[in-house]
Amino acid sequence: MVMFKSGDVVKVLIPNVVNTGYDYRLNAPADLGTFVECRVMNRPYIGVVWGLPDSKLPEDKIKSVVRVLDASMPVTTLQWIKRMAEWTLMTPGAVLKLIINIPDAFSPPRMQALYSFDFDAKARMTESRQAVADAFASNDNDPMSINDIVNIAHVSQSVVRGMVKNETLKPVDMRAVEDENRFVHLYHDMGTVQLNDEQSFAAGEIGGAIEHGGFSVFLLDGITGSGKTQVYFDSALRAYNAGKSVLLMMPEIALTAQFMSRFESRFGAPPVVWHSNLTAARRRDIWRGVLNGDIRVVVGTRSALFLPWQNLGLIVVDEEHDTSYKQEDMGNYHARDMAILRASIEKIPVVLASATPSAETLENVANGKYRGLKLCSRFGGATLPKIETIDLRENRPESYRISNDENAPDVPGALSNPLCDAIRETLDNHQQVMLFINRRGFAPIVQCKKCGWTATCDDCSVGMNYHKRIGKLLCHMCGRTEMMPDKCPNCGENVSMRGVGVEKIEAEIAARFPNARTALVSSDTIASRQSLERIVSKMESGEIDIVIGTQILAKGHHFPNLTLVGVVDSDMGLFGTDFRAAEHTFQQLFQVAGRAGRGEFPGRVLLQTYQPDHPVLMAICAGNRDDFMNTDMDGRRVAKMPPYGQLIAVIVEGVRENVLQKYCADLASVAPNIVGGKIMGPVPAQIYQVRNWYRMRFLISGDVRAMLQPIVADWIARIKQPANIRVKIDVNPVNFM
Repeated sequence: MVMFKSGDVVKVLIPNVVNTGYDYRLNAPADLGTFVECRVMNRPYIGVVWGLPDSKLPEDKIKSVVRVLDASMPVTTLQWIKRMAEWTLMTPGAVLKLIINIPDAFSPPRMQALYSFDFDAKARMTESRQAVADAFASNDNDPMSINDIVNIAHVSQSVVRGMVKNETLKPVDMRAVEDENRFVHLYHDMGTVQLNDEQSFAAGEIGGAIEHGGFSVFLLDGITGSGKTQVYFDSALRAYNAGKSVLLMMPEIALTAQFMSRFESRFGAPPVVWHSNLTAARRRDIWRGVLNGDIRVVVGTRSALFLPWQNLGLIVVDEEHDTSYKQEDMGNYHARDMAILRASIEKIPVVLASATPSAETLENVANGKYRGLKLCSRFGGATLPKIETIDLRENRPESYRISNDENAPDVPGALSNPLCDAIRETLDNHQQVMLFINRRGFAPIVQCKKCGWTATCDDCSVGMNYHKRIGKLLCHMCGRTEMMPDKCPNCGENVSMRGVGVEKIEAEIAARFPNARTALVSSDTIASRQSLERIVSKMESGEIDIVIGTQILAKGHHFPNLTLVGVVDSDMGLFGTDFRAAEHTFQQLFQVAGRAGRGEFPGRVLLQTYQPDHPVLMAICAGNRDDFMNTDMDGRRVAKMPPYGQLIAVIVEGVRENVLQKYCADLASVAPNIVGGKIMGPVPAQIYQVRNWYRMRFLISGDVRAMLQPIVADWIARIKQPANIRVKIDVNPVNFM
């Protein structure tokens, strides 16, 4: 039965950040959740019927919708939008904007010039042209518009025009109709995987929850290489065979390189992949396919949670501990937590998978809210690597010479003799090495030793990093580049480069092991999933001896011949101001260590450190995750930090410092008293200036049962927000910068 008839006045929710709903008159019958086209300030929007009217406007002032569409979202999705807005303090319209993020979702495909990439072309492939090639490869060589190419490949229009001129890009017939069925696949079990007893038990428990229905949360807690993926593949197939839709969430789309192959091998067809680097046409087709129920299995990043799901039956959050699930740009939310909230409303199971679960998840298992499922052995009989520390106080890295020239200067090294000996032994055994340091570029500090001048960004209050590959200083906050100075601009003395980044390790390896075939993996060198896949393919085929990289290497990759992992600086992150510093460092190092020894040969992990007795490093070496987390959480319990308390950060940003300071002072003057909590601040943010916006922070704390959100919302509403002031509210923040 339709709830509203033609002529009824209803509240319509519009997808914009300030909207909580406007009243409109329907020109056709509609129900809650029905999509409608309407206009606000003469601008077209697609909104949804949200509920009963509440504006109390005169009848003659209420506009009619333009049209009622033959599509809708379930009432459970409306409930999720409302609950998510209440929790995150985003407006409901801001949450809806995350769902209705396809401008042409309900319009016919636009006629536009499209181009295909000629992979047989003989033109010279520059870095920019390779980025264009990768953009086409990531979209299965779909024809693209110039805007698509520029947005996905991150190149200029002049690069695209040059490729059109040399016929690397060739025009194709303009398409009037998209083939929306090309992403619709049928899946079945190919019988290529036999689960072991642990996996079978875990899969059976999750499968039982899918069969019986109702909300439940499972933690699939398995050591690295234990086959967690195959367990939740089994669960996904059960939900799919029951006629339900399935979402498999991953922290980064780069992780899908090997994942895609595993999926297709298991189910006989590829998954539909959702991420930001898709063409507009592909995004439209997938969005509509999910809306009409034709597409029922999607692998995607956090934004896939906001697809217009119909009949959702299972959500899997892989690497649930990963901070990439925290969104800090278009509203502040944690995709893992919002997935659990959505599952509770949909009354379906959700699976959290990790070898190093977050403290919040472990606490929920301990108190019985979540069900823990353990995988204690590596799949296929592989053994865990042996993890040891190298005490840099006793094994200080020696200098090395960058060339055979006797007059060449010696360069301070970052690799100790024990680590170099282990690398040499591994290479002699025709096995592979991974060196990890989570710092981009060549040197993080460029400084004059005489007067103390330091290269800093003019637009951000951070130092600039020297990147040898581009020969420039680079700001990691805003992307600003500057030429590397020959002399100190203050006193004219030579400047020095301090600290170690991945590029410096690459240079040291080239000098110490000149015959080794190396590859560098960081966000500066891996611009697309295809560029990472090329590295993965070369590792698998044995074309790379030593891979050097940042945290991209720590996640999800399986290299059977990789037997040695060396962590260049294990102390990085141990002494941060964030109360989660120890937890995050443990997770990162444990994940890196898990890359070693996943094949037939045993693995070895060497952690270079000046703090070998630090509890984090001792726990990793002993494989004592649970004892370490219990100790860490004891400290949080005393301090009433999450998961034993709540935090809400209020970040206030302004273009003019005086306006920012006055607004923050006005907020502080009306700060409420909170029973069981307090408001701290304002204080300058740790990074005070970003892209010429100045930043101040408040931090609100409360016990675990305190309802802080309504208090904060009422407090912020007491003071009128000036122009050029931005207020961001972050519930349970991960970033304290």
